[in-house]
Amino acid sequence: MSKKRGLSLDEKREQMLQIFYESQDFFLLKELEKLGPKKGVISQSVKDVVQSLVDDDLVLKDKIGTSVYFWSLPSCAGNQLRNTRSKLDSDLSSSRKRFAELIEQRDNLKKGREESDEREVAVEELKAVELQHNKLKEELACYVDNDPAAVEQMKVAIEVAHSAANRWTDNIFTLQQWCSTNFPQAKEQLEHLYKEVYAFLQQSYICILRLMYLMPLHSHHL
Repeated sequence: MSKKRGLSLDEKREQMLQIFYESQDFFLLKELEKLGPKKGVISQSVKDVVQSLVDDDLVLKDKIGTSVYFWSLPSCAGNQLRNTRSKLDSDLSSSRKRFAELIEQRDNLKKGREESDEREVAVEELKAVELQHNKLKEELACYVDNDPAAVEQMKVAIEVAHSAANRWTDNIFTLQQWCSTNFPQAKEQLEHLYKEVYAFLQQSYICILRLMYLMPLHSHHL
C-alpha cells in the first residue's frame, strides 16, 4: 500500500484560504492550528502557511488588544488579483513603449551606416588605425622606466640614501673612537669588527656611486 502524499505548499495555501472563505470569520492563530488538520494541513505548518498568505495580501491580520486576528474574504483575493493584473498591465505597457524606443533608436543608428564599398574601406582603415594605436601603446610601455618623473624620483631617492650613508658613516667613526678610548684591552676584537664594517661601507658606497654616475647618463638619453 503506497504512502499518502502530503500537500504541497500551494495546496496548503489553498486549503487554508478555504477555511476563511467558508466561514468568513475572524480567527486567532491557535484556532487556525486546530482547523488546519481538518483540511490536511498539520498544525505545525499552519503558522508558516498563513504568514505566506499574509505576505501575498491574501490574508489580512490585525492586533486587537493583546490578540492577533486573521481574516480573509473572497473579495480580498479578488482585489489582490486585480491589483496584480493592473501592475502586470502597467509593466507590459512600459515594456512595449521601451521596445518601440529601442526599435526607433536602432533605425536611427542605421542611417548613414548602410553597407557600401566606401563604408567597408572606412571600417578597414579604422581597424588598421586601432591596431597601430595598440602597437604604439605596447612600445610606449617599454620606455616607462625612462619616464622623466620616474627618473626624478630616483634622483631624489639616491640623494637621500647618499646623505643617510654619510651620516651613519660619521656615526660609526664616532663610535669607533669611543670604543677605542674606553676599551683599549679589546683592541684586536675591535679591529676585526672595524674591518667588517669598512667592507660593508665600501660596498654600499660603490652601489650608491654607480647609481649616481649612471643617472646622468640615463637622463641624457631621454
